[in-house]
Amino acid sequence: MRWISGVAGALVLVAVLSSIVRTLVVPRGLYSILVYRLWWALRRLLRLAAPSGRYEDIDRAQTWLAPLILIGMLAIWLGGALVGYGLLLYSVSPLSWSNAFREAGSSLFTLGFASGMRLRLSALDFVAAATGPVVIALQIAYLPTLYAAYNRRELEVTLLQSRAGEPAWGPEILARQWLVETETALPELYRAWERLAADIGESHSTYPVLISFRSPRPYRNWLVGMLAVMDAAAMQLSLAPRAAPPEARLVLRAGFTALRDIARSLRFPFEADPAPDAPIHLTFTEFDAAVAMLEATGFMAERTAREAWPHYQGWRVNYEAIAYELCRRCDAVPALWSGPRDFDSPQIPPRRPVDRRPATG
Repeated sequence: MRWISGVAGALVLVAVLSSIVRTLVVPRGLYSILVYRLWWALRRLLRLAAPSGRYEDIDRAQTWLAPLILIGMLAIWLGGALVGYGLLLYSVSPLSWSNAFREAGSSLFTLGFASGMRLRLSALDFVAAATGPVVIALQIAYLPTLYAAYNRRELEVTLLQSRAGEPAWGPEILARQWLVETETALPELYRAWERLAADIGESHSTYPVLISFRSPRPYRNWLVGMLAVMDAAAMQLSLAPRAAPPEARLVLRAGFTALRDIARSLRFPFEADPAPDAPIHLTFTEFDAAVAMLEATGFMAERTAREAWPHYQGWRVNYEAIAYELCRRCDAVPALWSGPRDFDSPQIPPRRPVDRRPATG
């Protein structure tokens, strides 16, 4: 019985330490089954707090998801270490179950109130005493990194609000620029989001818990914002290829590369090299209506909607499926052209400010 406990304790410690190293130490976004299962359980538990199914209620409940994941990870790691060391102490000593776990807890949390006073247990006690502070210190160092990446991300998402509305939508970005004659600012927007996409691809694949951090406002979302910027760039390249700035191509490449990096870290399948004419979920009818809206704002198209559609489809096929799956997983605001959700909610269009310019004459 005792040697079985020793094997079980060793396996528990290996699982816990592997999860800690994968999540906090190795800067490569290694998959941790413990963290994924914690996210899966908490997300569904918080859904129970929004029985109405309205997006506003779901957003309010899911705001707690990321903080609970951080607290839950620490609790699971420390609890797992306590179980592992308790089983090991029981296996190599004549201690009872209660005394073995009492000594493991005393050593793990460096309380020092329990001691077996046996030389062969000292090594385990010392290792357990080092584990607790190391895990807590790693978690404390982990938080500033997370919140620094979160602040960089949310700054650009907030700046996008005046250009894309809430929630963000790609055609609305182009429409607003032509309405107020600021279309020359689009290259700067694309450059900013190219850099942000690279930052998000690195930080959110290394620390996937960042995906669950929600924006301060319910109708803002980093993923919906990135999708909107990519859609705007794809539409401009498809409708007006000669007038489109080169930054449009760069932000598209950076965007779908970032999304693919995140998809790999979360281990869900995607087509790495889709054919340009592969089917997409967005329909030509939706695209045609957006083009008509855009042309009404003064946008000068070089191609008709029918001519531009194959080009737009060829761009969107690179990122649509991944963006839709991530939007579903993080319960993003159901913006236009952002795919289905796990809750029943209609798509929400952006609200355009009323034109309050004084009358002339």
